[in-house]
Amino acid sequence: MNEVLLRSLTPSVLGVLVRRGADFAAAEDAVQDALVEAVRAWPADPPHDPKGWLITVAWRRFLDATRADAARRRRENLLDEEPAPGPAPAVDDTLQLYFLCAHPSLTPASAVALTLRAVGGLTTRQIAQAYLVPEATMAQRISRAKRTVSTVRFDRPGDVATVLRVLYLVFNEGYSGDVDLAAEAVRLTRRLAVAIDHPEVAGLLALMLLHHARRAARTAPDGSLVPLAEQDRGRWDSGAIAEGVEILQAALARDRLGEFQAQAAIAALHADAPTAEETDWVQIVEWYDELTRLTDSPVVRLNRAVAVGEADGPRAGLAALATLDASLPRHAAVAAYLHERDGDLTTAARLYAEAARKAPNLAERDHLTRQAARLNSRRSR
Repeated sequence: MNEVLLRSLTPSVLGVLVRRGADFAAAEDAVQDALVEAVRAWPADPPHDPKGWLITVAWRRFLDATRADAARRRRENLLDEEPAPGPAPAVDDTLQLYFLCAHPSLTPASAVALTLRAVGGLTTRQIAQAYLVPEATMAQRISRAKRTVSTVRFDRPGDVATVLRVLYLVFNEGYSGDVDLAAEAVRLTRRLAVAIDHPEVAGLLALMLLHHARRAARTAPDGSLVPLAEQDRGRWDSGAIAEGVEILQAALARDRLGEFQAQAAIAALHADAPTAEETDWVQIVEWYDELTRLTDSPVVRLNRAVAVGEADGPRAGLAALATLDASLPRHAAVAAYLHERDGDLTTAARLYAEAARKAPNLAERDHLTRQAARLNSRRSR
C-alpha cells in the first residue's frame, strides 16, 4: 500500500466531490471512507487509475450517506447523476482546499488540524498523536472546523498569507508519534509551490528546507538540545541546504520581498558559515532590519537583539533588548545569554533559571536548567 500516493491524491479527490455539489463536511467524510476502503482493497487488487477509483468510491459513499439522511432530502437531485466510469478529471482543486482550510473564520489550531486532514490526508488518530491530544478531542476540533467552512463558497479566492501561516505553524510543531509534522509541512508546501507561483510560497519552502537540514544535529544522543553554535555541521543535510538556497535566490530575484524570504535569507547565512565563528552576523542584522520593517514583530526584535549582540558585542545586544517587553517568550533566555557573554555570570545564572521555569517544553527547560547549573558551578570554584 502506497500511503504517500493516497495522501497526495486526497485533496484533488475532495475537490472533485465539492465541485459536484457535496458540502465540505460530507465530502471529507466520504473521502476518508474511500481511503479506508483503498487500504483494504488495493493490496490485492490495485486500480489502474487510483484517483478515478477514489473519486468513484468516495462519491458513492457520499450518495449513500445522503440517501440515509432525511434532513438532506434537498440533495435528492444529485442521486441519479453519478458520472459514467472513465479517467479522472484533470482539474486539481488543491489550491482552493488550502485556502478553504486556512479560512480566517477558523482558529489557528483548527486550521492546522483541518489542513492536515483534508489536504494532507492524515487520519484523525495520526493528527491527535502528533499533537499529543486524545483522538476524541481532535475529532471534535476537526468536526467543528468542517461545519464552519461547509457554507463557504468553494470558488472564492483565498488569502495566500493565511495559508502560509498555517503551514508554518505545522512545521514548527516538529514531530511526535508516527507522523513527522515538519516533513509533512515541507511536503504540503512543495505542493502549494507547484499550484501557485508566488515568491513568498517559495520563501517559506526555502526556509523550511534550510531549517529542516539541521534537524539531525539539533539533539544529542540523550535527547538534549544542541544549540546552533555547538552543532556538528557535518551532520547538516547539504542537499536540502543547496535546494533551499537555490529556491530562495530565485524568489529574491523577483524583487517582491516578504517575511518568509527574509527569514530564509537569515537561515541561509547560518547554513553558509563553515563554523559558528565565521557566521556573517553583520549581514544577519541587516536582514533582521528588513524583517522588522516587514513585520514589526516583537519576536523578530528579540532575535535581532541576539544578532546585534554577536555583531556589535553583548552590551549592544543588551541595549537592543532593553527596548522590549520582558514578558516576551524567551526574553529571559536571551538576556541570560547576553549577560554571560558580557561576563556577568551571577545575573546570567539567575536569568537562565528564570527562563527554565517559563520554558514551553521539557527539552528546552532541561537545557536552560543545565545552563544555569553550569554557571553556578563556575562561580563556586
